[in-house]
Amino acid sequence: MILITFIIGLVILIVGAAIYGAFCERMMKPNANVKTPAIAKRDGVDYVPMNKWKNCLIELLNIAGTGPVLGPIQGILFGPIAFITIPIGCVIGGAFHDYMSGMISLRNNGEQMPALVKRFLGGGVYKIYNVFVCLLMLLVGVVFIYTPGDLFVAQVIGGDVSTLSAEVVTVYAVILLYYLLATLLPIDKIIGRIYPIFGAILLLSAVGIFFGLFIKGYPLLEIWDTGLFGVHPFGEHFIPIFFITVACGITSGFHSTQATIIARSVTNEQHGRLIYYNTMIAEGFIAMSWAGAAMGAVDLAMVVYADLVKIPAVVVGVIAKHMLGDVGGTVAVLGVIVLAITSGDTALRSLRLMVADALHIDNKKKSNILILALIIFTIVAGVLYFAKTNASGFAILWRYFSWANETIAVFAFAMIAVYMMKNNLPYLMAIIPGTFYMYMVSTYILHAPIGFGLNYTLSYILAAVAAAAYAAAIIRFGKSLGSSRSLR
Repeated sequence: MILITFIIGLVILIVGAAIYGAFCERMMKPNANVKTPAIAKRDGVDYVPMNKWKNCLIELLNIAGTGPVLGPIQGILFGPIAFITIPIGCVIGGAFHDYMSGMISLRNNGEQMPALVKRFLGGGVYKIYNVFVCLLMLLVGVVFIYTPGDLFVAQVIGGDVSTLSAEVVTVYAVILLYYLLATLLPIDKIIGRIYPIFGAILLLSAVGIFFGLFIKGYPLLEIWDTGLFGVHPFGEHFIPIFFITVACGITSGFHSTQATIIARSVTNEQHGRLIYYNTMIAEGFIAMSWAGAAMGAVDLAMVVYADLVKIPAVVVGVIAKHMLGDVGGTVAVLGVIVLAITSGDTALRSLRLMVADALHIDNKKKSNILILALIIFTIVAGVLYFAKTNASGFAILWRYFSWANETIAVFAFAMIAVYMMKNNLPYLMAIIPGTFYMYMVSTYILHAPIGFGLNYTLSYILAAVAAAAYAAAIIRFGKSLGSSRSLR
């Protein structure tokens, strides 16, 4: 198999990253002589200097998990166009988004995303942002119970995940209990010690899947065989569904919240490109590999289209074991499971802190922490129950998780654009992807049943108006602030 479209996509990803990444770096002019927050504010708790490779690994672990695996598996239903849109979006959207978020935090005392949004977009936007980021953290928690739980049941103990079976309930309950403890206690430090092991497993499994495409001879469709956008087997529209479904492999707003955390550990601004930009490119590679594997698995009749949407956890195991063998496949699945869980606990702990801050709840009182955590976890359990008992539950859950994810990215791009305008940088680099995703998230929520339920034609028109207003508002606001001579 020649896999021409797939290879073209890889070339776009690698060459595009080399060119655009270098341009972003030259534009930001990283200075090795400037004290980073990790050094200037070193406290041994939040601000802790670490070497670039450790920071790079932690960043990858924070942003990766089931996202760049399950999203592309569903996105490939649109055909080989995914092999082109994933790398282009990753290069000029996702990697740029992650790099700028991290670098801006580095130059503003290691401030986290909420603080950066407030600094560059104002208090009003900050309040709206908090609502969406809390929604995202809630959905991240639910998704990272559902997906690792199903993976464990289906691929490790060989159970049935098509229904809410006793095995599924038990595994979900164990993960939920761990999340509750992790929300109340610093339990993440225990599992954090094995992060490097599972990070290596994630990368090695992705490399194994990539080479397996060629070694096993997986048949992949070419873009000229299916037409530009192909034909979705269930009649979904490429715009916006593809970009809502394939979030983590292209652009993910969640990444901005993780990049700013790592900004407190970076010791040299010149490490930014490796830690932020190139790490997102690695996630793009993971997404490409799993997208190709899913397409090949369908063509080889290993799985059917419905599996990609309803039980993608089964698809992951089938592919991993076919390419890497029973042992290697099981180890790879375990790596994905643990990475998902270690992202879920962080998200729900962050959600508790955000809600407490927003409602001015005293976090020093253990009773307050417990009550707030129980309320959050009751909501999580309810959403999880709906997702598992509804015929299209996972698809709905995943799309609203991705929708919230991309909505957060819209805020991040706006913050980046204003920063760039203040510093006389080519701000259209942020305006263009931000406007694009504003159009996507607007179209989706205007059309979706759990939204406004409008027809697609009207949704497209109203979304175009919203996107244009978004771009105009950012440019007007940014210009009203003037510019500065230093990159701050």
